[in-house]
Amino acid sequence: MTSEGPQARHVAIIMDGNGRWAKRKHLPRVMGHRKGVEAVRELVRSLKDTSIECLTLYAFSSENWKRPDEEVDDLMNLMRKFIKSDLPEFIANDVRLHIIGDWQSLAPDIVEMLEDALEQTASGSRTLAVALNYGAQAEIVQAAQRAAEQGPITEDSLAANLYTAGLPPLDLLIRTSGEVRLSNFLLWQAAYAEMLFTDVLWPDFTPEHLRQALEDFTNRERRFGGR
Repeated sequence: MTSEGPQARHVAIIMDGNGRWAKRKHLPRVMGHRKGVEAVRELVRSLKDTSIECLTLYAFSSENWKRPDEEVDDLMNLMRKFIKSDLPEFIANDVRLHIIGDWQSLAPDIVEMLEDALEQTASGSRTLAVALNYGAQAEIVQAAQRAAEQGPITEDSLAANLYTAGLPPLDLLIRTSGEVRLSNFLLWQAAYAEMLFTDVLWPDFTPEHLRQALEDFTNRERRFGGR
């Protein structure tokens, strides 16, 4: 990857299109989610060859509870399997797991598995941040409440109370599947992030697509409100 231009240290992805991928192939929705997990696995493996220090993935929003119970159960079971199967690989590849959202409200066994994974990967040099039971508006409200308890609310004090405190500033936000909206994801953090919307459905998103997105990012001129 070229070293010219800005390098993306923190990339976030709204992983959209699992259901449509399955529908186009006349498969159950759960098969789209399973294929989506495979896409996550391949992307994480490719991080060592990129400029990315933190990859944040929108895995399960607080609004996703409105989906049919069967689909939610499938997603939770996939989460359990993913943690069990990929934790050793995270450790071997020096990846630190970080969870954003109200994840401690998930099923007790999932919370226990996540706590164990967080502890075992704490020394990793690259971060995989996973948004679970996450909603950006709720995050901002919670951060403002905590900041108010500590003193005057400022941009810095609010940012220090977000789930992403301590992570690099968000550089690039990608959404797959052709939808062009943020869907209550990282609203504060995305204030000056570059954005890229692609028609590729998430299960078909590969490390090569990520490489192309990073290359596109290096060719952008970041102004942060300036001229």
